[in-house]
Amino acid sequence: MPAKKILLLYCIFCASINSYAQLAKLKANFLHPPNQYKPGVYWYFMDGNMSAETITKDLESMHKAGLGNLIFLEVNVGVPRGNVTFLSDKWTALFVHAEKEARRLGIEMTLGIGPGWTGSGGPWVKAGQSMQHLVSSQITVVAGDKKAIVLPVPPPKKPFFGEGSLTPEVKKEWLKYYQDVAVLAFPATEQDKPITDFEEKALYYRAPYSSDTVKPYLPPPANISSNKDAILKNRILDLTDKMQANGILNWSPPSGKWVIMRFVSRNNGAITRPAPVPGLGFEVDKFDTLALNAHLDKYVGNLLNKIGQVDQKATGGLKRLHMDSWEMGAQNWTSQFREEFIKRRKYDPLKYYPVYAGQIVGSLEESERFLWDLRQTSQELVLENHANQVKKYAKRHHLSLSIEPYDMNPTADLELGSVADVPMAEFWSKGFGFNSAYSVIEATSVGHVMGKSLIPAEAFTAQNNEGWKQHPASMKNQGDWAFASGINQFAYHTFQNQFLADSLKPGATMGPFGVHWDRNQTWWPMVNAYHDYITRNQYVLQQGRTVADVLYLTPEGSPQVFVPPSSAIIGDTIGDRRGYNFDGCSPGQLMHTTVKDHQVVFPGGASYRLLVLPIYESMTPKLLIKIGDLIKQGATIVGNPPLRSPSLEGYPACDDQIKTLSKMIWGDTVLPGNVVRRQYGDGLIIWGKPVGSNPDHLYPQYAFTSAILKENGINEDFKSDGSLRYTHRTSADWDIYFVSNKTDKAVKTIGQFRNVKGSPERWDANTGKLSKIKAFKTEKGITSAAIQLDAFESAFIVFAAENKWKSTGINAASDTQTLLTLNGKWRVNFDPKWGGPANTVFDNLTDWRTSSNEGIRYYSGSAVYHKEFNWVKNVKGSLFLELGKVKNMARIILNGKDLGVVWAAPWRVDISGAVKAGNNKLAIQVINLWANRLIGDEKKPYDGIVDDKWPEWLLKGLPRTSGRYTFTTTRQYNADSPLLESGLIGPVTITHQKQ
Repeated sequence: MPAKKILLLYCIFCASINSYAQLAKLKANFLHPPNQYKPGVYWYFMDGNMSAETITKDLESMHKAGLGNLIFLEVNVGVPRGNVTFLSDKWTALFVHAEKEARRLGIEMTLGIGPGWTGSGGPWVKAGQSMQHLVSSQITVVAGDKKAIVLPVPPPKKPFFGEGSLTPEVKKEWLKYYQDVAVLAFPATEQDKPITDFEEKALYYRAPYSSDTVKPYLPPPANISSNKDAILKNRILDLTDKMQANGILNWSPPSGKWVIMRFVSRNNGAITRPAPVPGLGFEVDKFDTLALNAHLDKYVGNLLNKIGQVDQKATGGLKRLHMDSWEMGAQNWTSQFREEFIKRRKYDPLKYYPVYAGQIVGSLEESERFLWDLRQTSQELVLENHANQVKKYAKRHHLSLSIEPYDMNPTADLELGSVADVPMAEFWSKGFGFNSAYSVIEATSVGHVMGKSLIPAEAFTAQNNEGWKQHPASMKNQGDWAFASGINQFAYHTFQNQFLADSLKPGATMGPFGVHWDRNQTWWPMVNAYHDYITRNQYVLQQGRTVADVLYLTPEGSPQVFVPPSSAIIGDTIGDRRGYNFDGCSPGQLMHTTVKDHQVVFPGGASYRLLVLPIYESMTPKLLIKIGDLIKQGATIVGNPPLRSPSLEGYPACDDQIKTLSKMIWGDTVLPGNVVRRQYGDGLIIWGKPVGSNPDHLYPQYAFTSAILKENGINEDFKSDGSLRYTHRTSADWDIYFVSNKTDKAVKTIGQFRNVKGSPERWDANTGKLSKIKAFKTEKGITSAAIQLDAFESAFIVFAAENKWKSTGINAASDTQTLLTLNGKWRVNFDPKWGGPANTVFDNLTDWRTSSNEGIRYYSGSAVYHKEFNWVKNVKGSLFLELGKVKNMARIILNGKDLGVVWAAPWRVDISGAVKAGNNKLAIQVINLWANRLIGDEKKPYDGIVDDKWPEWLLKGLPRTSGRYTFTTTRQYNADSPLLESGLIGPVTITHQKQ
């Protein structure tokens, strides 16, 4: 045999062995995922309410429950202040204790970069180091008037969250601080109204996008070059050096009426929120590296000095710094802003300062282009001098950086997110607060295009009287939506440090916020089963890379929220991707791409078949040149040519350059009436009036782009009858689809996968069971497989070349036969400590809230059902105990053998190895929610927090006399609130599954 052939066969053999090894490793880790793949929590402390004992109890309960990471934050929300002063020696010692304990238990810790849950600042930040606005006052003077010209000090802009959020000390500094910047004078004009939305365009205010009160992006600068009534630049005089410290101006107007504007920098009113009282103070200047470093040294550095050098090899302890959702508004000035602007934009902004106040200088187009440059400069400073500087600081201390780049962010969300080592999202519990699902789309887009394997989410945030209603089963559908959307680690919001006595349950809360993911939950002893499910999912979804076909480019500029076409998503708050998946990409990210096999490829490995440009008239020459290069290299793009630059940099020559480039790439700048496919280099441009005639947000309709892919012979990545959602991960050795039933009914369907890499296998993250799918067929690049899922159930469908079993026919399906129904009486044990009877008998299975016994009707906690039954059948195959309806979790013990916990459909366990011929003893422990006991207690006298003060009995350790069983720091029910379904409602059956 020739040597070359032997070598080829040897290489194939080695590749095959390696592929088998990779799949074996994947399976082994799926069954028993390493610690790093566990979910985590936001671990909140309430302004000085903390102790070493409860810190250890919290952490040990996290470890026991299967949590592997946390984000440490201290706030002040709805709880009387404790006696451990923030950043005092005692507080710092407790933080060191917490970090040490986390290391001992293998729990990774992340630290927010400032007190409160947002931003970076504190009382140590001086006004001159804080976030700044350039504000102005103006007066009109007339030539010949002999009065002294006195320029008033401009007042600060009102804080976004109001003056009520400022402490007296902070408010005093806010009102006192200012620094003079410039004095300009110009002949009065007839301008009678300011530039539309100038305060938003000049970055005085940026409202939360989650609140639906702010635009996701700003329109391109107005294309109106008329200078009628505009301030002429050549008539603007710089009088800065003619003003005395007392505001008197040593200048007389030469003739006519003149406007004089005094510009000063003032604090923007943003403070740390909702920080512990000793941590309240100004937010640090986001444009100033020196100010930021001083803050980081004061807060983070102080703590790092106490805990010592971070051990990168340790499985637990401090590992990361964190920038949470941007909630400190916008700034548009810093002491070096003019110099930075000149360096970056290549012109002096001085004579455009009146535009900050909404005045038109030169022309409306010129003024709005200046505002675009102002925002672009601000964005660059935030990215370079704030986010990247925090990242450098973290790296210097052997830490990584996570960022939630959304909400009041004055930069482009995707640009800020691209700085992070770990891009993060947030989603709220459906029905219990805001809709921030867009942040999931943004963070996963950032993670995918940047090649990040870890994309966490602040998960299931809540308000609106969530009241302990959420539990693993109720969260299953939304959690699977997040997984299918690209999230691959949950950080539950929130685990409130339980600083109260263990007898006081549900205990401490973060006011009304968050699902209560802590050791005082009724169902906490059973939560491991759910965490195991989450961990297995998170492990698989962090392997390989996500498959997506479409890449949407956002416009340049800021602020910018990536909002994809709504037609590309099915549903609302938890909308699911259609058959062609997509990501968003910022211009800054696109600059790092190349083209391979006609796909746009990022350095991290993400690749896309179609690049869709925004329906937006402006683009800088730098970006347009990059897009032209990508098309030349072979990319296919959908979009029309830009008509002008959004910037004043190089104006008006920049517009001529855009027109020249557009004509070269597209062949013309006049839109044809129909869709045109133009070859340019090795690539293809699809453009024309229909591309932008029916915009879906900033992009063509999904049907338009999907038709292009179909015409090119590219099938949808996944199809079913509409009941399933999906996501797809790929590597050289395998392809894995996560599929989830998004309905509350069991489904039997045929899933069509754009994959022929071996026979399909089903991996169940709930049970850890791996099973061959034999009901399938493969043709024309599509594998069709029979899929059966219970209500909201999910599974991984795995394809690998090693899987070579044959099909038994696409219509093969399993049937379930009921063999026995456990009717009649059940003996039930409740816990008298929570008001229930120690021993009682139910004539049949029934909802606790319908009981005439108040101890059962208002009961919250655990109860154990006992039943004996006789088994005589001899059947082949698996036997299952089906519980029917359960509220809300259950553990099954049969003949002394613990068969585990069921927390979601299918509500069953395999009893094949535990059932025996003859008499069988069954025990089912069921746990409900806190609501019913809290409602029952509202019929008794209130003995909780009043006027932000703890009750006397708690402070003095006296017996309670109210008769209440529960105690908590928030009231979310009254005596008339409806009770929640509770208990084992059934029917309980034994079933046999036939193939």
